Amino acid sequence: MSNLDWNQLKAFLETAETGSLSAAARKLGLTQPTLSRQVAAIEQRMGVTLFERVGKAMALTPTGLDLLEHARAMGAAAEALDLAATGRSEAVGGVVSVTATDMVAAHLLPPLVRQLREQEPGIVVEVIPSNALSNLLRREADIAIRHVKPEQPELIGRLIREARASFYASEDWVKTHGHPRDAEDAVHLPFVGSDRSGQFLYYLRQHGLSLSESNFSCYADHNTAHWALVRQGMGIGTMMDEIARATPGIVRVLDNVPPVCFPIWLVSHRELRTSRRIRVVFEALAQGLSTDG
Repeated sequence: MSNLDWNQLKAFLETAETGSLSAAARKLGLTQPTLSRQVAAIEQRMGVTLFERVGKAMALTPTGLDLLEHARAMGAAAEALDLAATGRSEAVGGVVSVTATDMVAAHLLPPLVRQLREQEPGIVVEVIPSNALSNLLRREADIAIRHVKPEQPELIGRLIREARASFYASEDWVKTHGHPRDAEDAVHLPFVGSDRSGQFLYYLRQHGLSLSESNFSCYADHNTAHWALVRQGMGIGTMMDEIARATPGIVRVLDNVPPVCFPIWLVSHRELRTSRRIRVVFEALAQGLSTDG
């Protein structure tokens, strides 16, 4: 598209951001008919339909969603140029809800939330411990940290890194039972189970451990409770390495058993990514979660 009209591009971006012609017009200081003409003009120039009306709202079409990232990059570059030229700083504010598994919410998120608060004092992060992706689809959260790739077309995800989890026990447990190194050493040792359905046992067997139900001294299907039982010396359990390293009184055991590898995905709803404050939090979390500490 040649001779791009910057005003038309801003009309497209603000309408996508707010989901409303009237709201976008107020933000840009235009009348609604003027903004509507600019949106229509960019659609005509590109030969595509970017929005469809859903009640009083303006929803992006699939084509609009595809072009949004490119338009947003152009808009961000223009804003950065303007800020650099004038020496101003960009302020962004509002509440952004982030859902994560209970252990990630309790151990990995707090330092990232503190750092984000220092960098962007106008942003308030709501942390929602949950293991379900459904809360993101229902818009109960803006961003999700998950260990599976999102398959729903409404969601977009970024693979941050591959994380590792190993086997751990308390120092007191090791004093009592010794320090098992190999899978064969674990055959008669107690473990903390995570469910009574046999799924966790099946997984451990697939990982090379010849165990049975008799190996489990107790069960907890909640990760925080599971880890607390391990810390109390109830048996061997699994945990993300960075969380375990930060836990006092914990020893890695079964050192020669390969660690469990799993992905860390950062996920958001496609439409939610049009919000500036959500983009700021999304990028901050992506950077903060990219290393294992």
